[in-house]
Amino acid sequence: MSDVHLDIRGRIAEIRLDNPLKLNAFTVDMLARLAAHLDTIERDAQIACVLVTAEGEKAFCSGADINGWGDLTPAEFARHWVRGGHRIFDRLARLSKPTIAVLNGHAFGGGLELAAACDIRVMTPRATIALPEAAVGIVPGWSGTQRLARLLPEPVLKEMALFGRRISAERALQFGFAAEVGEDVRALAETIAARVTELSPRAVEIAKSMIHAARDEDAGAMIEALGSAAISASDDRNEGVAAFREKRKPTFSGQ
Repeated sequence: MSDVHLDIRGRIAEIRLDNPLKLNAFTVDMLARLAAHLDTIERDAQIACVLVTAEGEKAFCSGADINGWGDLTPAEFARHWVRGGHRIFDRLARLSKPTIAVLNGHAFGGGLELAAACDIRVMTPRATIALPEAAVGIVPGWSGTQRLARLLPEPVLKEMALFGRRISAERALQFGFAAEVGEDVRALAETIAARVTELSPRAVEIAKSMIHAARDEDAGAMIEALGSAAISASDDRNEGVAAFREKRKPTFSGQ
């Protein structure tokens, strides 16, 4: 049985992939579970940081289970599998909480795209990253050529997508894709997450939104969210709501 679990301990949430017999490859049901967990996390104001982990020691995630998409028609593949997965990974990337991908093993294809959707990554020295899609006649579909193009040097991305090469944890650390590399990646991630719990949640959330707007990660929505947050603290907003409820003309002060 495959699944995606959500565990919340204090102010830290953990999303855990659980399909070790298939190296934690994503199934349709796993994608749906991930989407549901992201909604739960976003609504919980007590959560300060999110870890994305996986069962086992060999692989963080080997990508998408070929049995989940191998028999789809071209239209179904494009409309549902690719667009659906892309939408869910975008949801992870735009989560208001800081996220840490804990790469306990290899991250290939969709697994690498999942890690890329997190804010930072920690890796075991044995982990590698790769985009092996061309070996089965497809291309990256869950932001592998888009979000990864902003995170990796172009030649490195081409090494993986065009030449089928794996990139070591050491190299990933050198060009900043990995924040840290160490044997106990879980401990590394928990130490980083613990520090986040000591920071201002609103300051962290707004800083993340500003950074995403600068790199065009859903910039329009980020700008409108920041503007809406600012206006919601104004006297004019309170006056407008009160006037609407009292069925009278508002008197705005500009404050």
